Amino acid sequence: MPQTSYRAALIVGAGSGLSAALARAFVREGLAVSLAARTIDDLAPLASSIGGQVFPCDASRREDVDRVFADLDGRGGVDVVVYNASYRTRGPFVDLDAAEVEKSMRVSALGGFFVAQAAARRMAPKGHGAIFFTGASASVKGYAQSAPFAMGKFALRGLAQSVARELSPAGIHVGHVVIDGGIRSERRPVPPDRPDSLLDPDAIAASYVHLLRQDRSAWSWEIEVRPWVEKF
Repeated sequence: MPQTSYRAALIVGAGSGLSAALARAFVREGLAVSLAARTIDDLAPLASSIGGQVFPCDASRREDVDRVFADLDGRGGVDVVVYNASYRTRGPFVDLDAAEVEKSMRVSALGGFFVAQAAARRMAPKGHGAIFFTGASASVKGYAQSAPFAMGKFALRGLAQSVARELSPAGIHVGHVVIDGGIRSERRPVPPDRPDSLLDPDAIAASYVHLLRQDRSAWSWEIEVRPWVEKF
């Protein structure tokens, strides 16, 4: 069974949580990792620790996305792209601000389109690459007072499924990861009376690596990860 090797990754929507765990996991796999985020001030320690490049990028702006990919083209390009950006606004449906709803859709979904299209245009001629999207519980379950987030995540999932069906036969592995539960962090520790009730970001990252390692004879377009106590 032929195995596909990758050499360089771009994580869009990088931060100190899951994306940092992904960056470290990819580096351990031997990939060079670049980070892109709207605010990059806090990324310096992570970038230094992994020897990675950092790019300012508002993924909801096509020109920002194009600039990052053009810069990476001059550095050899990337063959793995992870879209990890999202924006959430909450509140009673009748009180939602339309501008905030539009921002949520642009960041959570339209940005994913911009990034995936830029990546696919470079990967398709080579017949090689991987594009992964980070989903959430809201990708499959719309919660009360969270309509904008569900709208964006449902749209991102639809994008991933459609693109997977189109690009997989061209040699591009497209995956969507549904993270169904809260993620552990310093600000959100696991309650002592509920061990392992929050997802470990390093464990989530290991699932992305598994997805990346899959033989093309058995690719997954979507996987779900959730704590053992989380209800389906």
